[in-house]
Amino acid sequence: MAQKIYVGNMNYATTEETLSSLFSQYGEVVSAVVIKDRYTEQSKGFGFIEMSDAQAAEAAIATLNGKEVEGRRIRVNAAEDKPRTQRPRGNFGGNREGGFNNNRGNDRGGYDNYRY
Repeated sequence: MAQKIYVGNMNYATTEETLSSLFSQYGEVVSAVVIKDRYTEQSKGFGFIEMSDAQAAEAAIATLNGKEVEGRRIRVNAAEDKPRTQRPRGNFGGNREGGFNNNRGNDRGGYDNYRY
């Protein structure tokens, strides 16, 4: 069964090929992904490796955690599935609690409140 591994604190120049070759020393790498910013395509400094064998993945985690790769000490551990939460969408203003208006009524500040 495949096991997913989290790799953090990476150098921003680290590529998927670098990760794949680093982890392939311990077993078959199914996939290697470096997470990037969706607008700038700049690496966010972390990624994920999926290995086909759980024992090979555990060996890679034990050996590579804290190892220096491209000038940074990487953090390697088993990836955890995080459930995606629903974010509120739509109108954030008005009198809704927690909205931008924050129940201030029609008083928006500014110069209208100061009539001379």
